[in-house]
Amino acid sequence: MLTSMLTRRNQQCKIEYMNKDSAKEMLRQSIASIDKKLGINDGTLRCKYNEDQGLKEALEYITSTYQGHYTSEKTNVQTLDLIEAVGDAPAFCRSNAIKYLSRYDKKGFPSRDILKAIHYCVLLYHFTEKQREDFEPYETI
Repeated sequence: MLTSMLTRRNQQCKIEYMNKDSAKEMLRQSIASIDKKLGINDGTLRCKYNEDQGLKEALEYITSTYQGHYTSEKTNVQTLDLIEAVGDAPAFCRSNAIKYLSRYDKKGFPSRDILKAIHYCVLLYHFTEKQREDFEPYETI
């Protein structure tokens, strides 16, 4: 069962992770589209505390992490995929977000700690939503 789940996940990853250049271009276009829809560049939307810029930096950080993951081109399976396969992804992501927030500025890189915590919060959101989609209520007679 685990093997078939990983095989399916591997196939999804191959589709999702096209070559890096096209992925970067898609990201650039997506950010530009979001900016346009939200009016970030045309001055119609102003975030008092520059939250829009913070989210943009978080997105850039998150996408940059995919260059350093411990995967091979053959499998593209990450440790988080294995953790998800055993059902622990939400707890893992929540715990890592707490870890990075609790060590905030203890290593001299407060912005990096925040970006890592945001990344794990986004992953936690993903896995929480995925669990809702995967949940199939059963029928009682």
